[in-house]
Amino acid sequence: MRPLRRAIPALALVSLAALAAGCSASPGGGDAEPVEGGTLVYATGDAEPTCLDPHVGGNYPQGLISTQYLEPLFGRTAEGEIVPWLAESGEASNDGLTWDITLRDDITFTDGTPFDAEAVKVNIEHLQDPDTASSTGYLAVEQVESVEVVDDTHVRLHLSTPKSAMLEVLSQQWAAMQSPAGIERGMDENCQAPIGTGPFVVESWTPQEQVTLVRNDDYVSTNPEADHDGPAHVERVEWRFIPDAATRQAALASGEVNVIDNPLPTDIASAEDQGFGHIDAPRPASANRIELNSAQAPFDDDLVREAFIRSADPNPGIETLFAGTATRSYSVLSSAEPVALSDEEAFRTDADEANALLDDAGWTERDDDGTRMKDGERLTVRFPVSTNQSTAAEQSLFEQIQANTAAVGFDVQLEPTDLSSWYGALAAHEYEAVSAPYTTVGPDVLRILYHSDGTIPAPSGYFANNAQLTDPELDALLEDALATTDADEKAELYTEAQRIIIDSHAVLPLYDQQNHFLTNGVEGVTTIHTISTPTLVNAQLTE
Repeated sequence: MRPLRRAIPALALVSLAALAAGCSASPGGGDAEPVEGGTLVYATGDAEPTCLDPHVGGNYPQGLISTQYLEPLFGRTAEGEIVPWLAESGEASNDGLTWDITLRDDITFTDGTPFDAEAVKVNIEHLQDPDTASSTGYLAVEQVESVEVVDDTHVRLHLSTPKSAMLEVLSQQWAAMQSPAGIERGMDENCQAPIGTGPFVVESWTPQEQVTLVRNDDYVSTNPEADHDGPAHVERVEWRFIPDAATRQAALASGEVNVIDNPLPTDIASAEDQGFGHIDAPRPASANRIELNSAQAPFDDDLVREAFIRSADPNPGIETLFAGTATRSYSVLSSAEPVALSDEEAFRTDADEANALLDDAGWTERDDDGTRMKDGERLTVRFPVSTNQSTAAEQSLFEQIQANTAAVGFDVQLEPTDLSSWYGALAAHEYEAVSAPYTTVGPDVLRILYHSDGTIPAPSGYFANNAQLTDPELDALLEDALATTDADEKAELYTEAQRIIIDSHAVLPLYDQQNHFLTNGVEGVTTIHTISTPTLVNAQLTE
């Protein structure tokens, strides 16, 4: 494998990346001038984290906020190339069982603890510790058998199996580096204020209101998106939790808030006319999708799964509900992934065929409301919906799919719930269909989501294979893809794997995972190209 090395200055690399991401414009044209200092207000519609340490659990809201104060070993360009961040380089052995990682020697955590090889060892062991209850981060490093501290700036990872995606997963926010002294305080204290190397520091957290961040005046410009040396421009960040999209939009329009996420599609469509900046940063890895639980009735029957696919008909809803801000996907991978296999024919709508498939599967009786029955059982599909993760438009789309599938005899029971209860329903397998967003870096997400090992819960109780696929041929392809360093071979293996997943009828792709941000009175907000979260390192208020 070619080693990853810092060949040119980071700032030269990232200026282009920042331009590719696009900087937000302040309303009213080019008259507003950027200023130093001040307080930037960010309003999020994602669920408030229960812990600010993304090692614990590992969901997207944690990734959003922790991007401001924790940094990973590696980053990623807009073109998908892995680049150094806190690390200088990474190189695999010929057999793929060890990774040698060289670290920067000029970084210190904000509590004064040195960033060194011992710190990396502590972080990886923290992710692997069952008491941490990590999910996403745990899956990133589960193949690491031991961490060897070679010297202060060199760490060697010894793996149980080859993992060519090692640097990709170490670029995730859920595997970002934290101060060992901070971790040693214990989970309760560390959840309140993790200690990192980022441009901001957690000052306080008022639950159900906001997290206050203050500038790290000693920040070293490691962020691949940084366009200047030294600390961030703004002095403080108020990270507010405002669940209602209309309320967030009103706060943006009034100037009370500078950045919002999860805006309504109509507000995205009219952002330019209103003078707001707009950042469109679809997430990499998997597409947004509905997965059918193939391990239990009725979707343990391929005929029934295919009938659902044929009758769901999401296209009209996507076109109208998302006001042109989302494009239908026919791939289980995001369009940001070069190896994504798109197959429109595989997901065609055909209600007549759906009816015939259900007849063939033996669901020939009808209840009084038109729901199909078999041996006295209704064709029921429990569909828990996380109201913290699914936008209003997406929830309306699910209602349209509910109506469309009812026309051929499915009884889809949408069950709106909070994030904690949603996780509980999945853990108890109390679902037949679910839309579970999953963000990571690169096509190895297919292994996380569809390898049979993914049916086994992580220490947190979370499992990623919601479709409950267990196919030895698919497992072998995904394992081979993880082991090989040959790009062409890897692409071919991932294509074959996607073909099996598509043909299983256990996944209904909808669109790329949406990530939209609107801005007002600020410029320089960009997103990192790993998990598409915003970074405020370049942000400047305008007046």
